[in-house]
Amino acid sequence: MSAYTLITGATGGIGKAFAYLCAKDSQNLFLTGRSYEKLLNLSLMLLELNPEIDIKFCPCNLDNQDSRKALYSFIDEKNIKFNRLINVAGVDTQKDFLSYTEEKIVFQTRVNTEAVFSITRAFLDRLTGKKPEIITISSMSGVSAMPQFQIYSATKACLTQFFKALRVELKGKVNVTTVLPGGVYTRDDIKKDILGQGLWGKLSAKQPEFVAEKSLKAVKRNKKILIPGFWNKFLFVFMKIVPENIRLKFINNRWKKQTKDAF
Repeated sequence: MSAYTLITGATGGIGKAFAYLCAKDSQNLFLTGRSYEKLLNLSLMLLELNPEIDIKFCPCNLDNQDSRKALYSFIDEKNIKFNRLINVAGVDTQKDFLSYTEEKIVFQTRVNTEAVFSITRAFLDRLTGKKPEIITISSMSGVSAMPQFQIYSATKACLTQFFKALRVELKGKVNVTTVLPGGVYTRDDIKKDILGQGLWGKLSAKQPEFVAEKSLKAVKRNKKILIPGFWNKFLFVFMKIVPENIRLKFINNRWKKQTKDAF
């Protein structure tokens, strides 16, 4: 039976980079995202790149439990089994908490945490092959609490802690790597944010292809945490050293100048 790599958020910048690398490596792909049309177009482009692979896709609104159930039913109807999961999908809304609506709170927390747990469990129930792999895109934003980016930061910290724990439970059975990138050049609004951060943003930001390539290599080594880029490694250590009150004040002053709600 053929094994597939499952990629969530497949049509976004990081997800697409993973898909291209896996296609080049002749990996069969199962892609999911919100848009049927985008998934179809991506599948056609990947098949042009490597017509020897098999690609299946199914749109899914990850924040919706019924939509996820429909996705799992589709997978079982096609009798699809997996040897790699790449959790990419996420919501990076950035604004002060009082500006959130109830709907936005529920949407972001469900996509960033509940859906990831659900997809991961579904993947583990449908494994095949030796030493399957799980890659999860967390964020440097989860290393410290972040005023003005509080839900995103908290949910990414949650993912990091969850997969560190799961890695122990699955020791010897599944390789589990959590990735903590800084800024990544994906959507136009994110590129604008990186530009607005000046030298700090430029040093931290990486291309999605860089993050995907490093992640695929890291999970082969069963690396627990991957922080792509020297500057981000430095920031990771630096944030642990700086007193929390100073750190939080700096983050609040820096991030309150810009808001983002792309979803």
